[in-house]
Amino acid sequence: MGGLRRLLPGILVAATGVGAGDLITASLAGSAAGLGVLWAVWLGALLKLALNEGLARWQMGTGTTLLEGWVRHLGTWVQWAFLAYLLVWTVVVGAALMNACGVAATGLLPLGDPGTSKVAWGVLHGLGGLVLVRAGGFGLFERAMSAFAGVMFVAVVATAVLLRPDWGAVGRGLVRPHLHEAALPWLVGLIGGVGGTVTLLSYGYWIREHGRAGEAGLRASRLDLGVAYAATAVFGLAMVVVGSRIELTGRGAGVALALAEQLEGPLGAPGRWLFLVGFWGAVFSSLLGVWQGVPYLFADFAALRRGHLLEPREVPRSRAYRGFQLFLVLAPMAFLGLEVRAIQLAYAVFGALFMPALAATLLWMNNRPSWIGARFRNRWLSNTGLAVTLAFFALAGWRALAGLWSS
Repeated sequence: MGGLRRLLPGILVAATGVGAGDLITASLAGSAAGLGVLWAVWLGALLKLALNEGLARWQMGTGTTLLEGWVRHLGTWVQWAFLAYLLVWTVVVGAALMNACGVAATGLLPLGDPGTSKVAWGVLHGLGGLVLVRAGGFGLFERAMSAFAGVMFVAVVATAVLLRPDWGAVGRGLVRPHLHEAALPWLVGLIGGVGGTVTLLSYGYWIREHGRAGEAGLRASRLDLGVAYAATAVFGLAMVVVGSRIELTGRGAGVALALAEQLEGPLGAPGRWLFLVGFWGAVFSSLLGVWQGVPYLFADFAALRRGHLLEPREVPRSRAYRGFQLFLVLAPMAFLGLEVRAIQLAYAVFGALFMPALAATLLWMNNRPSWIGARFRNRWLSNTGLAVTLAFFALAGWRALAGLWSS
């Protein structure tokens, strides 16, 4: 258990970052473009690894979270800009997670008509997740996340293996970019969709819970993040393989149910259930990770406004943490089952800005020895990874916003 415990923060960030969106995007990409896009999955995992390693290095070098670093070195305006982003993200992503949990649970055990069942299960998962992360503390949260992540990983990878893909084609897709016309629209989604967005920041608070600091802490973080993003890549690769074996269209979490129905042909009823259990594990683990990890960000914000910081063990008991946790669970319930285009537009704007902003600040702050210390500053490999990440997400964000405004 000691070895597994050292990997737990990475497991948490992987389980939180992989949700319904990643699963659906990868399966649709496999269905539309085939195995030739597999290389984009591991590239996306490497880009998110570069971001998270940079975040961990800042924290190990300075002893402060990245949000604290932003405020100290970039100005208090960062607090308010980030708070605006966080509130929009909370409502939209909270609703999306509960909606996806409702879809997954309805596929396993419907409660009446599909629409009612989706909302009912979504509310139950939202409230149940809140009880779980509050009742057992950080230890229970880690154990639950490890279990759900294991269910997700095993079920989805087993589904891909049982479909008996052409392993030669899989190998070629991993190393040989195949850029035919049908593949191009899916590459940005595959590269950018691996491993979460704002939930990357939660990693800093989870490694605080483990007491990591200094060079030893950085070595531990590099290990668990490497394992985490390798597992994330394998999950994404498995979903592309699954999608490549069937014909799939549509959008939203309902695609997963259509995917499960089509899997019943080649794999039978057990294959359908196996995939649905994996889908449920993916979305519920994401919900738990957001419910537990994101309120740290608001608690940090509130502490910075008062000019002092809480000890890591005090944060989950603070008013700011628990109050924002309730907001995170309850506010999105008003939007379950609804399409709110204005909120989606606002979220798209903030989301498109967040990832390149994160990469840019890590390039700036981690290259200043007077801030981070000479031993922790970026080296050429880190700078290259962050520069590529910045360029990709800036381009992806611009294209996403241009497409949204023109639609």
